[in-house]
Amino acid sequence: MGKGARAQPLERPWDFVYRTQEEPHAIRRRAILKVHPEIQKLFGYEPLTKYLVVLTVALQVWVASQVTEWRWPYYLAATYIIGATANHSLFLAIHELAHGLGATSWAENRLIAMVANCPITIAYAVTFKPYHMAHHAQQGTDGIDTDIPTYLEAWLISGTASCYVDHTFRKFIFMFCQIFGYALRPMIVKPDLVPFDRWILLNWVVVLGFDAAILACFGRSALLYLLLSTFFAGSIHPTAGHFIAEHYVFEGTCETYSYYGPLNALAYNVGYHNEHHDFPSVPWSRLPLVTQIAPEFYSDLPQCYSWPGTVLRYIFDDAISPFSRVKKKRDKED
Repeated sequence: MGKGARAQPLERPWDFVYRTQEEPHAIRRRAILKVHPEIQKLFGYEPLTKYLVVLTVALQVWVASQVTEWRWPYYLAATYIIGATANHSLFLAIHELAHGLGATSWAENRLIAMVANCPITIAYAVTFKPYHMAHHAQQGTDGIDTDIPTYLEAWLISGTASCYVDHTFRKFIFMFCQIFGYALRPMIVKPDLVPFDRWILLNWVVVLGFDAAILACFGRSALLYLLLSTFFAGSIHPTAGHFIAEHYVFEGTCETYSYYGPLNALAYNVGYHNEHHDFPSVPWSRLPLVTQIAPEFYSDLPQCYSWPGTVLRYIFDDAISPFSRVKKKRDKED
């Protein structure tokens, strides 16, 4: 992560990094469009997304049907290597669809997202969208952007750690269980953002119906395979490194980092994260073209060179913690 080696160890942060100016993506978006207005031709949707979703769901159903009689070492290996990778890919398909980048209408995007949601076993495709749109519209804003750990989370992990070993162990536990933070934090911080409606009801009916079908056809081991796949997909897994790599501050006060490595092939190019935040209307398949069209805006930005490496640095570098995020204090009118 970053362009060069750090000269000396930094101290553990005790509070978030705060900014007062506009978030950087809006500023860079205007600058890029002034020089490269042709980027707007990349806006639109990617028809391939729905086919990849169906193939990934089919893969998960097939593997779930095969592992029911396997011994635990092989069962867990398949869950971590195949299941977690596939379900993490489905996380990111749902992310694409939340931006309306998989089909022409919002209804179609929601329905495809519900299909992608099925092997994850817990309905969240519909509720994810409003929280994620808030993350884009007001990145880092305290109490609005629920992608950022709360002060209580950061204090419990880093603020009360007694020594390096204690801090490292707490960060390991945080990483191992981080999917619970991503799932529960939005409902705790902004519980009223997503009122219950027919779309949420349909999302739960579809996913619970899928769970029931897996249970009836293949048994408890098959359903457990899918549930554990979801857990490992949001835990210490190579593809889950993007949760940390995207917005944790590793260099100066830079608050978004792109990753251009091979794991993007399994993750709908979510590694092109500066490009995605600058132009959220560009689908995953065309994000590399943003970098190619406007290299002068991206080549000098700090980058992430390895998602697994970022996970290890987060755990073992005492200077990196849940406080390593950029926040903006909430305006009174928000």
